[in-house]
Amino acid sequence: MTLATTPRVFAEQRFFKPFYFLLLFTMGLTGFGQMPIFKRYYIADIPGLGWLADFYATHYIHYIGAVVLFGFFVYAVVVYFGLMRRQFRLTWAAYVRIALLALISITGIFRVLKNLPDVVFSPMFTMVIDISHLAFMMFFMAFGIIFMISKKGWLDKKLGF
Repeated sequence: MTLATTPRVFAEQRFFKPFYFLLLFTMGLTGFGQMPIFKRYYIADIPGLGWLADFYATHYIHYIGAVVLFGFFVYAVVVYFGLMRRQFRLTWAAYVRIALLALISITGIFRVLKNLPDVVFSPMFTMVIDISHLAFMMFFMAFGIIFMISKKGWLDKKLGF
């Protein structure tokens, strides 16, 4: 049983889920936008999508999205442990998502550090961080699609409630 099918649905869920999907879509779009694929494959030539070829625009939007995503994480943790832990438990799908989001966040933090002028990583470490950030995001997208098709939510109602 997921949160959406329980009798008491929190009012924030109507805003929470679409905002989360929009944020992840924006993060994915701007993340891929930092690679030159949108210009190379003429996607940026479509009217209104020219900004996707501007590295700095996608870079700053991605950073702003990361800050909002970290705030979103804090909000979700506080709401779960403060209000929902007694009635709901995290599903195994939630643990997979949390692990992947943590790995994406950690590699993202290293990517931010790599861009600072006084921080120098070896070329091999930089390549590992870059590829692992992309790989964890691709795994997150794949598992997200699998969990959406199989209707595996984040929460299950605890027995006895």
